[in-house]
Amino acid sequence: MARKFQNLKIYKLSYTFLLNIYKILPLLPESETRNIYSQLQRAATSIVLNIVEGCANRSNKVFLNHLQYSYGSCKEVNVLLLLINDLNYISEDSSQSLLMGLDELTANLYRFMQAIEKEIGGYKVNYTI
Repeated sequence: MARKFQNLKIYKLSYTFLLNIYKILPLLPESETRNIYSQLQRAATSIVLNIVEGCANRSNKVFLNHLQYSYGSCKEVNVLLLLINDLNYISEDSSQSLLMGLDELTANLYRFMQAIEKEIGGYKVNYTI
């Protein structure tokens, strides 16, 4: 059953998070344009787009697969944020704010995936927060 993605909390959280990522991208050095900048941009965008694409599908299993891709992208973004913080590309406050937002998003996404698994019944995926 197709869902209206705009009504999902995980969509709203991921979209707000993406906007916050775009605000820090100009702070990264030009030397990182083809590396960290590009990867962070793509991974953060992937979180939102996989939620939306999954919502468009009628199958809960396919929807769950897209949510898993979003979850994986959350983990990728987490490492990139730690890296840009350790390289002092952004302030500690900005880093902590983004990481807290990502933690909230990841936890909500995880709980949502568990709910979809229950709807499917018997379909389990092993992942950790």
